[in-house]
Amino acid sequence: MAVGILLVTHPGVGIALLDTATRLLGKLPLAALAYELPFDADLAAQLPRASAMLKRVQGEDGTLLLTDVYGASPARLALQLAQIAGPCRRVAGLSVPMLLRVMNYGEQGLDDLARTAANGGRNGVVLDDA
Repeated sequence: MAVGILLVTHPGVGIALLDTATRLLGKLPLAALAYELPFDADLAAQLPRASAMLKRVQGEDGTLLLTDVYGASPARLALQLAQIAGPCRRVAGLSVPMLLRVMNYGEQGLDDLARTAANGGRNGVVLDDA
């Protein structure tokens, strides 16, 4: 199975997360790119550029769209991408633990990988009272 990963984030987030994952894992097992949406961007104007990036990373089994903040402009752009390209799944709350979990379970299909991403984000939050 081959799922592509597109991070759709605010500026400075997606590329930094991909760089961190690459540094920690070496070569990423799944094709991944980051589309950083400028602040105050017109979503309609950004859609063609984001769509072109999605096509570059899209896997034969679809694309997992990871966004940083649910309901924010990048998440709304990811929704538009999912509506015009398929198959896609969206998960918000992007973090290093989420991205690492996705990359460590790259053999999963799109639906399972979306659940794995969500679980990785949830399990990556730990109250450290040490």
